[in-house]
Parts: sequence; C-alpha cells; structure tokens
Amino acid sequence: MSPTHRVATIQLHPIPLSPAKNFAKASAFIRSAVAQGAELCVLPEYHLTNWLPADPAFRDACSDWAVWLAKYQALAKELAVCIVPGTIVERHVSGEGTGEGMGADVMYNVCYFIGRQGEIVGKYVKKNLWGAIERDHLESSTHAPHEVFDTPIGKVGLLICWDLAFPEAFRELIAAGAKTIIIPTFWTLFDCSLEGLKLNPKAEALFLDSMLTARTFENTCAIIFANAGGPPQKGYAGLSQVVIPYVGPIARLGSSAEGMAVIDLDLGILEDAEENYKVRADLARQDWHYDYRHTKREKGRL
Repeated sequence: MSPTHRVATIQLHPIPLSPAKNFAKASAFIRSAVAQGAELCVLPEYHLTNWLPADPAFRDACSDWAVWLAKYQALAKELAVCIVPGTIVERHVSGEGTGEGMGADVMYNVCYFIGRQGEIVGKYVKKNLWGAIERDHLESSTHAPHEVFDTPIGKVGLLICWDLAFPEAFRELIAAGAKTIIIPTFWTLFDCSLEGLKLNPKAEALFLDSMLTARTFENTCAIIFANAGGPPQKGYAGLSQVVIPYVGPIARLGSSAEGMAVIDLDLGILEDAEENYKVRADLARQDWHYDYRHTKREKGRL
C-alpha cells in the first residue's frame, strides 16, 4: 500500500430540508474530485438536510436515510472512489403496524465509510452530542466502543463534530490502531456563548484550528475535517482542512464559502512523527498508566 493517498475534503452549504438538491451538489463535487485523482471524498455533517430538528419536515426527511445511503453506495461503485457522506440522520420508528401504537421514534446521527465497490466498510453513531440542541432530538451511542476500520487508505477512525472536544475519543481510536481520523462537522461561529463572542468573535475558529493541530501532534495521526460552509452572517465557520503532525493544515479552506481541497496525504509523515514522539508505542504498552478503552467498564472499574 502506498503511503500517499489523494483525498478530498468538501465544504458544502446544506440547503435546508432539500436532500435531493444537496445530494446533487455533493455528487458534482465528488465527480470533480475523482477527476483530480481523489481516492477518498469526505462531506460535512448534516449535509443533506441542514440542522432544523424542530421542523416536522426534518424528521420526515430523516425517514428516507436508507435511500440516500444507497445513492452514495451506487456513486462510490460507479466512480470507484471511497466516500464518507458526512453524516446521515437516521430516523427509526418501532412498533409500526403491530397494533401497539407507534412505539419508539428515535434518530441517530450516523457517519459511514463507503468503499470503492459501494460496500459499507465502517459505521459510527455520534457519541458526544452538543448540549440540549442535539440531546433533545438525537440518541447517543453512549458506551459503544470507538471502532477502527481497515480501508484503502489504511486504518481509519470516524468521529463527528463535537467529538473533537474529547481527547479520550482520539486516544481510544489510536489505541485500537487508527492512523487517520475523519471528522464530518456542522460547526458554526455562533456555537460560542455571547460572553465568549464579546471576547473573541472568532473564538470557535480558534477552537477548531487549535484542536485539530493539537490532536494530530498528540496522537501522531492525520485528520480529515469537513465542515459546512455558508453565509458568514449566519455564522458558518467552514475551515475544512487536512491536518498532519509537524505541518498542521496541509490544506485549509476559507471560513464560509463552498469549496473543496484535493490534496496528497503522505502517511509516511505519521510514522516519522511516531518514531519521534512514540505516542502509539506508549499506548500499546501493557503497563501504560492511562486506560482510554471501554474495557474498564467490563472490569467493573467505572
């Protein structure tokens, strides 16, 4: 396997509650990226619907999740490219047609890694939900372990948006062998408090740039980060980027406009960084003094 892979991070402005139009835009970007040699294309969180959970039409749109997943699988197979279609919110209703009422009606924010033949290589349900804004509408994967997947670009871990704030998520993936972390995101400048915005109107941009670079150094990993873009007056943060140790962002988009970066990701740099910092080596030691894995719950140590 070559240590260098051509990857694309795609920054979309999701048209509210318009999955067909958003899919068409995403498909056009993916086709352009493949024409530039991309092996992997990554889209933002909520890219099919935007985030409008209080609108009844949002829940209805999320009922069609399997339709859009199948379309991305077909596109990946047609173009022979790997696709991480941002996140797709899945609505699951149990008890329908049983005579027992509607039963549970829950939604999950899900990230998939789709292989070049259209196969599902990996799946991750968002664990760290952003306050009541998400917790009132979505179900978390809670104590399910973070999984690592073997992909054409090596061992990959999937995280979503606010997961970025938790170093434990990264440590668990790195301990399981991940070399590249993919993070679809819908992160705006207005996620900051009013007090924080008074101190620094671009505090969230500082948060993103600082954390993304820090995570690559402290885990000797690469990060492919795809955020939503859009009108700056609505607070869209953008800043989609591909980040590695030593360098930081090797590609970084602007703060709001739609766009795409297609870049060569040299995974050999990760091995040099690991040889220097030995983070993964320490995590692999049997006597290592930190434990970030959920096995401690099984041992009754929580």
